[in-house]
Amino acid sequence: MSQLLCALLPLLSFAALLESAQWKLQENVLVIESQWDAEAPATTVELTCDSSEDAVYWTKDSEWKQEGKTLRAAVKEFPDAGNYTCLSQQSHAPLSSSLLLIAKIDSKGQMIRWILKSFKEPKWTFLKCEAKNYSGIFTCSWMTENKSPNVKFTIRSLKGPQGDVSCSSPVAVTEGTLTTYTAQCHKENFCPFAEEHQPVDIFLEVIDEVEYENYSASFFIRDIIKPDPPQCQYVASTGTVTWTYPRTWSTPNSYFPLTFKVKVKSTRRPRYQV
Repeated sequence: MSQLLCALLPLLSFAALLESAQWKLQENVLVIESQWDAEAPATTVELTCDSSEDAVYWTKDSEWKQEGKTLRAAVKEFPDAGNYTCLSQQSHAPLSSSLLLIAKIDSKGQMIRWILKSFKEPKWTFLKCEAKNYSGIFTCSWMTENKSPNVKFTIRSLKGPQGDVSCSSPVAVTEGTLTTYTAQCHKENFCPFAEEHQPVDIFLEVIDEVEYENYSASFFIRDIIKPDPPQCQYVASTGTVTWTYPRTWSTPNSYFPLTFKVKVKSTRRPRYQV
């Protein structure tokens, strides 16, 4: 059984990318898909001021853009993205705003990974999930070398807020230039004694100021099981080694048996006995 993810699948199909170069991530947040190519055309985004006032003007990240209720912005690279705000010419109060994010894609419509760093094993895995037992609880992790304090992660079920998987807020651990994030997830109503017919689908959204990426993973709990090491004890006087199941393993052990391999290394002769 594979102990890692079965596959990483992009959320959007190539056909969908061709049909629309922009889509709504959430209210007042638009994602613009842009080819990272000098010859690729920019995407025109039309924004309308959500106000009854007619005397309005637009700013982008506090920089004046134009007057009028409708703004047409050409978006291609990072400087084009950002927060577009409509303000009253009389009071200068903000009336509505839209945040434009950029998702980089290649000529085939596939997202270009940039914020997250791939795990070495398996190759090109950006979102990895592992379970210590058959309880339905598993841990998902991802890595980044991005040092921006504004990077935000949202991990959830692909089925949305009402899905059958809930995840905790990510916890970050930094070593050198690399930061690893982990989140504990729980599959609701998981029965360890039943055959799994549907895989678990996990979706990770990454937003870094004006950049957007998404990653997804599909797997069966049984295929990502990675038990903790057993509890071992060695008695030097008798040369006896004893061990017990990991504390985190599922109980009763008789329903979830483990096979142990014992390797003894001689301190006098350079050979192994198994």
